[in-house]
Amino acid sequence: MASRIASRLLRRSNATLGLIRSYSHARNYSSQLSALIPIGSQSSKLTRRRYYLPNASPYQLWSRSFASDNGDQVEAVVPFMGESVTDGTLANFLKKPGDRVEADEPIAQIETDKVTIDVASPEAGVIEKFIASEGDTVTPGTKVAIISKSAAPAETHVAPSEDSTPKETPPKAEETKPKVEEKSPKAEPPKMQAPKPLPSKTSPTEPQLPPKERERRVPMPRLRKRIANRLKDSQNTFAMLTTFNEVDMTNLMKLRSDYKDEFVTKHGVKLGLMSCFVKAAVTALQNQPIVNAVIDGDDIIYRDYVDISVAVGTSKGLVVPVIRDADNMNFADIEKGINALAKKATEGALSIDEMAGGTFTISNGGVYGSLISTPIINPPQSAILGMHSIVQRPVVVDGNILARPMMYLALTYDHRLIDGREAVYFLRRIKDVVEDPRRLLLDI
Repeated sequence: MASRIASRLLRRSNATLGLIRSYSHARNYSSQLSALIPIGSQSSKLTRRRYYLPNASPYQLWSRSFASDNGDQVEAVVPFMGESVTDGTLANFLKKPGDRVEADEPIAQIETDKVTIDVASPEAGVIEKFIASEGDTVTPGTKVAIISKSAAPAETHVAPSEDSTPKETPPKAEETKPKVEEKSPKAEPPKMQAPKPLPSKTSPTEPQLPPKERERRVPMPRLRKRIANRLKDSQNTFAMLTTFNEVDMTNLMKLRSDYKDEFVTKHGVKLGLMSCFVKAAVTALQNQPIVNAVIDGDDIIYRDYVDISVAVGTSKGLVVPVIRDADNMNFADIEKGINALAKKATEGALSIDEMAGGTFTISNGGVYGSLISTPIINPPQSAILGMHSIVQRPVVVDGNILARPMMYLALTYDHRLIDGREAVYFLRRIKDVVEDPRRLLLDI
């Protein structure tokens, strides 16, 4: 019995020694494997191709090769910019190397075709260096900066004391140069009396252009490029035609002045003219659904909803945020929506979702004093309404010539889809509703 127990103990000890040996072999193999895989971007392809571990994905191996040993450094990367945005331009840096940043604090701005997006710091720390440069084209996931979580902010450099020493030497060099220049004119006096540049001036037949020093060349912003391309594509694609009409604003302006105080008291927002024109456009689109439709290849898509795009001018360019389901809104909801979108547009905080879609666009050039214009269709829509400034003009009312506040309206439409009959009826419906807002109440 004792011999059996002793033999069992001996077998267990041998098995334990075998496990220890195998573990040491595995440890030696892992150290050899790590020696074969150098850290760096150049060996990433070799790592992915030949040295997979059984339970590790290629992405994990790739990410490990670039991770810092002590976990002190983090990387700020370009965030996801939207479904339809694939790249952007690194417009400018908001911080400098050595600056202290907090978590989620913006350190750079990416300018895309539609909006401006911030690159935020993933954690609090100090910016060690920037990897990308201003003007670079970047995509989501591109590394922009390296941030150290434990480094201290850069102190004031001792540059003033260093700058003061080299500044003492230039005066000495300047003192010696005039002496040499004084000898040269004495040694070569004929050079002083050679007015050769006079014959080389432009002849009377050549135009005299301003000097290049008075011109500035700057790169076009991506938003302006996008606007230019879309407008040119619109002209090349649509068979655009514009029809005009004029609206007497007397009744609408009286309605606004009579109820503006009560409207603000109840809804907390001012009653403007845009809400009435949006409601008028909704009824006109419902009466003429072809204006709310769009061509898609060989098909016509009719939309049973109304999303109104409102053109807003900003310092960076024209944007068109969308009021969703405008057909289900009242005056107060429309005014609140327009104010919120206009504020975001001015601050550059519009998201891509807030500008995507839209079935019809309203552009109010009257806020800038435009008397009449022919707006360009906002693709892929089929029509756009242009509002203009309100001007007192003499009109005939019941056989009498009176001065009335008048506004010109312009409807630009795609003549491939919309005939002149539907376009004129559409514009007449807006005219009728604006001149007599009671039609909205009675739905006539």
